[in-house]
Amino acid sequence: MGKDIEYFTPATLHDFQKEINKSSNPVIPLNLVNKKILIPLLFSFYLIPLSHAVEVAGFTFTAPTEWKSSPPTSSMRKAQFEAPCSTNEKAEVTFFHFGSTGAGGIQANVDRWMKQFEDPQGKVVETEKIANVSVTFAQAHGTFLSGRPFGAKTPKPGYALMAAIIDGSAGSIFVKMTGPKTAVDENTEALKKMVLDSLKE
Repeated sequence: MGKDIEYFTPATLHDFQKEINKSSNPVIPLNLVNKKILIPLLFSFYLIPLSHAVEVAGFTFTAPTEWKSSPPTSSMRKAQFEAPCSTNEKAEVTFFHFGSTGAGGIQANVDRWMKQFEDPQGKVVETEKIANVSVTFAQAHGTFLSGRPFGAKTPKPGYALMAAIIDGSAGSIFVKMTGPKTAVDENTEALKKMVLDSLKE
């Protein structure tokens, strides 16, 4: 890529981002570009920041530009974002992958998420298949019990959950959004689109 290209299309930019994400040292590999495309390339990266492209277990997720990337607060998290909304509240979006046998089955995780609410309301669990990959979406709202699995919990009324489980060949990938219901509701379609787009590549 880059040998005879004079401009970048969204597809070639995406391929370039995937090459960057594979590297532990996020430095632009100059052998992928030439002088004719260096300026358009840098301009494209300004428009679509690399921090918004997350690769987890072979799937690349491109987060909305409105979301703000932040350092993971746990070693179990592959990436995390803050998703803002019109009321200035923020939802947290986290990515997890525990390998081919980690974290239990899909239903076990959905059940565990629902138990994080005192009395989950509006429960919806749907599974669909895209490009031979199954993805399960789960959502609910109510009083969220925030805290570590075996630690003290802090009740947070008016919270919501929107999450996806991708049944990947290298193990399930979990994308979980929690926060004030307004923030979750306003970002639900964006999360779904991000997940579904990752399956179409």
